[in-house]
Amino acid sequence: MVKPFVPQLVYIEPRALEYPLGRELQKKFEDMGVEIRETTSHNQIRNLPGENHFQKYRIAKSTLVVGIRKTLKFDTSKPSAEYAIPFATGCMGHCHYCYLQTTMGSKPYIRTYVNVEEIFDAAEVYMKERAPEITRFEASCTSDIVGVDHLTHTLKRAIEYFGKTDHGRLRFVTKFAHVDHLLDAKHNGRTRFRFSINDDYIIKYFEPGTSRLNERIEAAAKIAEAGYPLGFIVAPIYIHEGWKEGYLEMFEKLEAQLPSYARKDLTFEMIQHRFTKPAKRVIQENYPMTKLELDESKRKWKWGKYGIGKYVYNDNEQEAIKDTLGGYIKKYFPEAKIEYFT
Repeated sequence: MVKPFVPQLVYIEPRALEYPLGRELQKKFEDMGVEIRETTSHNQIRNLPGENHFQKYRIAKSTLVVGIRKTLKFDTSKPSAEYAIPFATGCMGHCHYCYLQTTMGSKPYIRTYVNVEEIFDAAEVYMKERAPEITRFEASCTSDIVGVDHLTHTLKRAIEYFGKTDHGRLRFVTKFAHVDHLLDAKHNGRTRFRFSINDDYIIKYFEPGTSRLNERIEAAAKIAEAGYPLGFIVAPIYIHEGWKEGYLEMFEKLEAQLPSYARKDLTFEMIQHRFTKPAKRVIQENYPMTKLELDESKRKWKWGKYGIGKYVYNDNEQEAIKDTLGGYIKKYFPEAKIEYFT
């Protein structure tokens, strides 16, 4: 079982100590005996230990930076929500395929932001702008927020904040099973708690440092029991030898372990594996022994947003993925809603 994340090294922006959460985290890490350093800005961590890139990268992934989120203009987050809400950046998992490889680039360390009330105030402005329509906020665009929340409880505060709003909904996705502290949050059904799931081959070879499939399913059952709307993201859907059997086994396990009350109002999102040229370069640098198939000649090139093209599966493969996995969902979870396939 993967233990909850504990940073090996913590950096704190001086201004973060003007906020209660900043002071609380400083005390927590002092009491835990974790080394604490000062940094002028969460964007400028230059003196990370390590002899070479490989070491520096791994140390960065176990480093937590406590800072202030200055940019309170939220990015859009289609297709899963209207906006991304920024509570944290970076992740302690080591998923070889992750798009954060390139968006985090030279900053793979984990950042948590302590000016939580200011982030809520910004969210309120967005909600008012769109009212009476519902505005959905995605809290896991740039991080796996659950992976760090047992330390910060920012997500718990957010769940309770959105639980009181009329026009706001919170969403996030996780590969971690450390959810016990979130079970008693007053969510009022306004937070959709989603788990990222995949077949055993992918979790074993490409998702080190994350909770295993059965742990995620057990955590999902607890979340359903706590009354949260539940969802699963099957991502990245990756074609490998025996993939149809692998995904069938995954859905069979999910069906066998998920209690009946967890199937009401259940959603699935499906995302095929894709990569960009810059991502391929970074992945091969960070995980030189990866088994991840990154051959452009076997893929279809597709324009992405911001003009960066990505390599996706060809049309026949996409149809096979959609039909196969869509068929499994219809068979095992006939009442569930498939939100999208991309």
